[in-house]
Amino acid sequence: MSTPLEALQETLAAEHAAVWLYAALGGRVPTDDAPELRVTLTAAYDAHRARRDLLVRLVRDAGEEPVAAAASYVAPAPLDTVEQVLAAAQRAETAAATTYAAWVASSVGEGRRTAAAALRDAAVRVVGLGGAPATYPGQ
Repeated sequence: MSTPLEALQETLAAEHAAVWLYAALGGRVPTDDAPELRVTLTAAYDAHRARRDLLVRLVRDAGEEPVAAAASYVAPAPLDTVEQVLAAAQRAETAAATTYAAWVASSVGEGRRTAAAALRDAAVRVVGLGGAPATYPGQ
């Protein structure tokens, strides 16, 4: 099991990746064909940016330097259909849930409450994107 700070940094790294992915996915959705998907992806992008910013503050408050975003990411392929974009978004949320679950497991108090709320949000977003609910999201 990782320390709370290690789990926090791993979660921050996952949020950097999610922010990047949602920006890329937003550019792949034709506005006329799936306007509701565009709204959903924008909301997810905004949520992940807010979580990323919160995690940066939490790491700094712990006296550490926040892990930086990777120099580059690779978009999943293909992303030619609405279904492929939805599947990529579902995988991103599952990955986020996985790191939040690890943070929940390694933390206590306010950190655990924050991580649990983020885990719940990711699990709800998976279902909102058409994914199946899971008993233990992220596991």
